[in-house]
Amino acid sequence: MGFSLLDYAILVLYLLATAILGILLGRGRKDLGQYFLAGRNLSWWVVCLSIVATETSTLTFIGVPALSYTGNFTFLQLVFGYVVGRVLVSFLLVPAYFKQRLQTAYQLLAYRLGKGVRDFSAFLFLGTRSLADGVRLFSTGLVLSVVTGLSDFWAVLLIGAVTVAYTYYGGMLSVIFNDVVQLVVYLAGAAIALYVLVEKIPGGWSQAISEAQLHGKLQVFDFDLALATPYTFWAGLVGGAFLTLATHGTDQMMVQRYLSSGTPRRSQIALIASGVVILAQFALFLLLGALLFVFYRNFPLDQELVQTDRIFPIFIVQELPSGISGLIIAAIFAAAMSTLSSSLNSLSASSIHDFYRRWRHGTEAHYLRVSRLLTLGWCGILVVIALLARNWGSVLEAGLTIPSLTMGSVLGVFLLALRRRSITQRGALTGMAAGLATMLAVHGTGGVAWPWYVLVGTSVTFATGWIVSRWGGGNPASGD
Repeated sequence: MGFSLLDYAILVLYLLATAILGILLGRGRKDLGQYFLAGRNLSWWVVCLSIVATETSTLTFIGVPALSYTGNFTFLQLVFGYVVGRVLVSFLLVPAYFKQRLQTAYQLLAYRLGKGVRDFSAFLFLGTRSLADGVRLFSTGLVLSVVTGLSDFWAVLLIGAVTVAYTYYGGMLSVIFNDVVQLVVYLAGAAIALYVLVEKIPGGWSQAISEAQLHGKLQVFDFDLALATPYTFWAGLVGGAFLTLATHGTDQMMVQRYLSSGTPRRSQIALIASGVVILAQFALFLLLGALLFVFYRNFPLDQELVQTDRIFPIFIVQELPSGISGLIIAAIFAAAMSTLSSSLNSLSASSIHDFYRRWRHGTEAHYLRVSRLLTLGWCGILVVIALLARNWGSVLEAGLTIPSLTMGSVLGVFLLALRRRSITQRGALTGMAAGLATMLAVHGTGGVAWPWYVLVGTSVTFATGWIVSRWGGGNPASGD
């Protein structure tokens, strides 16, 4: 059917409305507490929906259907681990963030293990987050290029410009409330796409499910013990739990949301509730992929599919009615902008609190001005990374593998921080270096699938840090 003028109008209006809403919400942001933590009084359900929207990028919207289109539902095993990981974060790490009035996750490390550990961890966050979200930005540019024919450069630049506009002015309050709106938009878009798919498949729902089951598309569990297989029950439950412990327990992008809620109890409720929502959401996107497989068995593509990640965008543009295509493309943008805006705000927050404020004393107005400039700067960096990500393979696996390489070291040192009385700064830093080196070696061999990376990195970091602290000399870290 193609992308009509009505579709373009819906997409443009959505992008404008998002930017305007963010700018309006940003009025009155006069200090860093309001700009980065929204005044620390957000309701748990707002934080819950923001958590889900933030971790749902275009990688989810186009990458997860592509997985079940070529495979099955075994990716859902990883989501079971995500739920377990949230419960662990809620009780192991969230209470620690409220014992001091922290601005970033890494200030906890400064208090307990010293400045050097804080600096190393914050630096890893800045590098990992920018690389991973650069990939996410590219994946959205991929969709826009399929729809409009724009080059990768202009597609990525347009998305970055719209997102940075409301993030620059509105700060965390703008980011979170846009997250809630964007969550509703992209879930509605996915539900509409599912409905249209079922209507178009001969025989409707019963025939679609029967055919999907016949071809093994609905298989959920795989109890294979091979470490090189990414989507098994063990890799999902254990690896997914450790991945979530790292991403939701030590990543500033998520910790910032907990701090914005103001109390540990609201944060815990929000985090655990988000696990229920995320499980249902991934099931929906996997179902979309399985039904896309059935649809294209009945109505084959006119040309060979060059990249599997393009299958859902192709269906949206070619098969959905005019107006619906625009809504669902807007939904894809919603998923992308919720992650990108959160990333920009958290990168700026860590830059200002973990580094800049220690080097330069100034007024709140000065820090707020610099924070906004840093938001612009990080947007430019993410755009550059997005343009470099064209040849990095599957966007979903690239986006998940990058943080998995480094976040084991960060999680390991946070767990060491919980044992601060017996841990030295030398031990913690040595553990992090050992964890990173091990993960680079493991990734290079190709013998271990990425869901295990965080577990391996965490174990090496914790064990090395503990051993060096106990027998390597030095006094226990006194903190910042």
